[in-house]
Amino acid sequence: MTEPAFGFSLVPTLDVGAHRELAVAAEEHGLEFLGIQDHPYVPKYLDTFVLAGTLLAATGRIRVFPDVANLPLRPPAMLAKTAASLDLVSGGRVELAIGAGGFWEAIERMGVPRRSRAEANAALEEAFTIMRALWSGEHHPVRLPGEHYTVDGLAPGPKPAHPIELWTGAQGPKALALTGRIADGWAAPIPSYLPYDQWASANAILDESARAAGRQPSDVRRIAQIVGTITDEPGVLAVSAGSEPVRGDAAQWASYLTGLATDLPYTTFVFWPEHQTVDQVLRFADDVVPAVRAAVG
Repeated sequence: MTEPAFGFSLVPTLDVGAHRELAVAAEEHGLEFLGIQDHPYVPKYLDTFVLAGTLLAATGRIRVFPDVANLPLRPPAMLAKTAASLDLVSGGRVELAIGAGGFWEAIERMGVPRRSRAEANAALEEAFTIMRALWSGEHHPVRLPGEHYTVDGLAPGPKPAHPIELWTGAQGPKALALTGRIADGWAAPIPSYLPYDQWASANAILDESARAAGRQPSDVRRIAQIVGTITDEPGVLAVSAGSEPVRGDAAQWASYLTGLATDLPYTTFVFWPEHQTVDQVLRFADDVVPAVRAAVG
């Protein structure tokens, strides 16, 4: 079994000091990933990539990723440039999770036309092809004509410091099949978008699509993203169906995540704390993570 990895995701409010404190605490207590939600249309949120640069500068080991980058508002050639630049200045600590588009009313208000689901998936596939070509380190110009994105004669570069993993936030069956075919990972949507009872079938689609493309299912990193609160006292966990946050003590959290690691192919676990505090992040890092590692070990 793949060694499990752990992280947390934050909302990019304007409180830079609080985010820096969370990032440093998470790194010092052994978490490996830090996700930053990406909602460019929210006026009271910082730009995700600007905050990513700030937190990468404040840390030395933790890996940072947008959770997930809004592709319609971030054209792939610029997204590739931004991610590669952050990866270079941080010594190879950036991964890239991308969403094909949601909250279309808000996206349209920023001047970008709405796409159908089929168009959004096609655009995502074109974006992956463009970004990988621009990160290739090759010297010949990239020419990739597409229906949604076209690169015509653009010189590749810069090459990232390490092979950046490209993940999706896929939800629907066709987007999941696309993920299994071309992506390095799946940052599973939180349960309010993809209820617990759909997690097994979603992973089955990924497995089937990966095999059909000549890949191993394990080639696609599975990232479970769990919203909730780590409480002092045991709670009642409703995690077999629906979308209720996980509210239970550290032992309950550890048991639940262990089940996801053994019964489903999840290898990475990202905590979305309902209350974005250092206490919650440290409860996860110090009380939950070691118990899961020991159980899965």
